[in-house]
Amino acid sequence: MTPPPDDGSTLRQSFAVRVSRLEDRWHCELLAADADDELPALERALGEPGSAGWPGPFVVVVDSRLYFVVLRHGPGGMVRALISDATFQEWVLAAEVVERYGIAVETGTTVDDAFDEDGQGWPGGDLEVFADAGMPAEELARLLDSDELWADEMVLRIAERLGFADELRAVAAP
Repeated sequence: MTPPPDDGSTLRQSFAVRVSRLEDRWHCELLAADADDELPALERALGEPGSAGWPGPFVVVVDSRLYFVVLRHGPGGMVRALISDATFQEWVLAAEVVERYGIAVETGTTVDDAFDEDGQGWPGGDLEVFADAGMPAEELARLLDSDELWADEMVLRIAERLGFADELRAVAAP
């Protein structure tokens, strides 16, 4: 699947951002204008666990509008990870996230046959990643199940739901 040409969407087709909330204000920092495939750099961008207020910080990476990854500290400082579509393992970042965080993928599955009966891939990892920020796993799962939205559009919907859409648009606009 090839993403469409730039269609004037409100976000770049690829980007990496760090999102945090301090004193009831969201902050977004652009880490890379193009999707970054350096997982250790993205993990470092999280900072130390508990260092930047509630409920974050977290890192969001959108890769070519095809999939997105969320990284966030969990209990004990362990990194929680979500990938919107675990079938994109031919992409470096997607493969690293699936491997490092033990995201379940059927053994022997290839990208060509790793889709559900509707021709869609599936999300993997921690669907509760935004639950304490106000987006329960069931709501996130419904969003990720959409075959009408590109990854950047899903991320924007998440940002709108959680309240940092304006800040995201300010740093990730094309």
